Amino acid sequence: MLDLDISEFFDADGPLAQAMPGYRPRHAQVELAQAIERAMADRATLVAEAGTGTGKTWAYLVPAIVQGGKVLISTGTRTLQDQLFARDLPKVRAALAAPVTAALLKGRGNYVCHYHLDRMQGDERALKSRSEIAQLRQIQVFAGISKTGDRADLAQIPEDADIWHRVTSTRENCLGQDCPRIRDCFVVKARRQAQEADIVVVNHALFMADLVLREEGVTDLLPEVDTVIFDEAHQLPDTATRFLGSSVSTHQLLDFSRALEAAGLAYAREAAKWSDVSRQVETAARELRLVCAPLERMPGRKATFEAMPEPEAFDAALAQLRTVLDAATRALAQVAEKHPDLAVAARQGADLCVKLARWATPPRQGGDEGWGEDANAPVAEDMAQLAQSAPSWSGPAVRWVEQGQHHVRLHAAPLSVAQAFSRYRKPSQAWVLTSATLSVQGDFGHFTRQLGLSDARTGRWESPFDYAEQGLLFVPRDMPEPQAPQFPQRFVDSLLPLLEANPGGALVLCTTLRAVDRTAELLAEAFEDAGHEWPLLKQGQSTRRDLLDKFARLEHPVLVGSASFWEGIDLPGDMLTLVAIDKLPFAPPDDPVIEARLRACRAQGGNPFAEYQLPEAALALKQGAGRLIRTETDWGVLMVGDPRLVEKPYGKRLWRGLPPFARTRDMGEALAFYRRHTGED
Repeated sequence: MLDLDISEFFDADGPLAQAMPGYRPRHAQVELAQAIERAMADRATLVAEAGTGTGKTWAYLVPAIVQGGKVLISTGTRTLQDQLFARDLPKVRAALAAPVTAALLKGRGNYVCHYHLDRMQGDERALKSRSEIAQLRQIQVFAGISKTGDRADLAQIPEDADIWHRVTSTRENCLGQDCPRIRDCFVVKARRQAQEADIVVVNHALFMADLVLREEGVTDLLPEVDTVIFDEAHQLPDTATRFLGSSVSTHQLLDFSRALEAAGLAYAREAAKWSDVSRQVETAARELRLVCAPLERMPGRKATFEAMPEPEAFDAALAQLRTVLDAATRALAQVAEKHPDLAVAARQGADLCVKLARWATPPRQGGDEGWGEDANAPVAEDMAQLAQSAPSWSGPAVRWVEQGQHHVRLHAAPLSVAQAFSRYRKPSQAWVLTSATLSVQGDFGHFTRQLGLSDARTGRWESPFDYAEQGLLFVPRDMPEPQAPQFPQRFVDSLLPLLEANPGGALVLCTTLRAVDRTAELLAEAFEDAGHEWPLLKQGQSTRRDLLDKFARLEHPVLVGSASFWEGIDLPGDMLTLVAIDKLPFAPPDDPVIEARLRACRAQGGNPFAEYQLPEAALALKQGAGRLIRTETDWGVLMVGDPRLVEKPYGKRLWRGLPPFARTRDMGEALAFYRRHTGED
């Protein structure tokens, strides 16, 4: 490999330029790479905000390859993970002629499991339709020829197809060393490659699952690396909250009751009346669902533990469920050695017992949001030894119950992930966290406090784009307050002239799923009245990937989406020349975790709006706005329908955090911007 100063790799006549046609040096990219190299050498933590177009991927890949040592790169999604591993990493590695090895590692649910696939073949009743019979055959052929077993490589079967759940393993139903197909196991092979590689590419979900569970086989991976690089690091606080919390659904309980009956009758028929044991668990789970019926009347069909309607009935049903679950798990534990399926069911039951132990205390009257002493602590402790995952955090927490269409789910989550997350960093490791949205007007405090990174170095590198020329921020005049009944109609009325002037695609971002439905409905009516036959796509019609593929192919498409469309979308050129945001993305106050965090902030004498809601909204708005300009030749209008952005004192803090677009409130100027860029002026 070349022995160069880090900046020389990025020179106009350097190795990157020689290997990549059209490469141009970028000053910010070089500075970012130098800062990352210093952090790696010093074993420091660097929080680096790099504007769109900076080239942050190459800026961290070059030092990751050049510095040596073992590097773990964690991305926000599996799609980005695949792109980094299959496209960006091989390009840079080839340009630098570097002899480094790389491995891709995903969660076990992404790999076909030979054992469960064999079981499906022997049980035709498990197949629900003719299409599943065809899918099973495809998976069988794939498992026989694939080197990785990664389901992303079998594109013919949709990633959300139900059959994947039955031909992959979970932590609970994996047989581990007892598996008769352990030698062929794709998960074991992937983990072995990760242990041996110089650079390992994972995603945040797997990183957090490892942090919480320390799964067998991955336990040595993270402590041994010299550097961890988090791309799309703005997602980490939410991912950490999700993984450090836990949830139990009545679905899981019914699955457990079926698994224990099947395993018990097959391999330990004389040990217990398994059908009775199973029925008791099933009855207790259904009773819990029945007592949660009043949630129908609650906002979002959910309530915190303290605000549960008819709490006495809920507590009694929960106590009965814990009693029968404990008895069932103990019965399984006594015969677990007879067969791997019995051991798996015992672990599954123990996991459920440990998670439900969180719901026994503190007593409701206490109103305290920390965990107290559980009256059944010995039971929980006993089960934790059998379970694969004991609770991994303590301290202030929030618990809530959510009612779905056919199930009830009990959630528990920490109010803060700072302690657990920061504790995971080894003193001998360098951590680099990078994204286009980590600061609020240059202040990284909100982000670093959430993750407990008080000693982190921080830095900002601006985008090279000419935002004032390429983009226009338009906030229409005379818009009603966002909560006004007439707001959705007025938003669509203001949007229509822009859609008529816009030559390319349009992305309409809403802050709630209800607003997605209403906005799409009003747009469909407006298109019909005006005689427009533009393709109208809506979140929920099909998968996100399918919608984006259609968007890229169609002429003048309009796509209406919510949270998952605010980030990770790259539609350059005329594919996307209008982004419209209905309201400022303040988190919904009925979200139990957010509600509890705001309450805790207030209790400590803080200002929840200024300290939590405003910075969160600023970062989300910056993410949404970032969909518009992706390359140096992109252009378009960003419309925000919410007048608070301009008319409220705090609005300035929000729009100043956006890229420095030209700004207007005049519809005529917005339409003139389109005419100028399409050459009609």
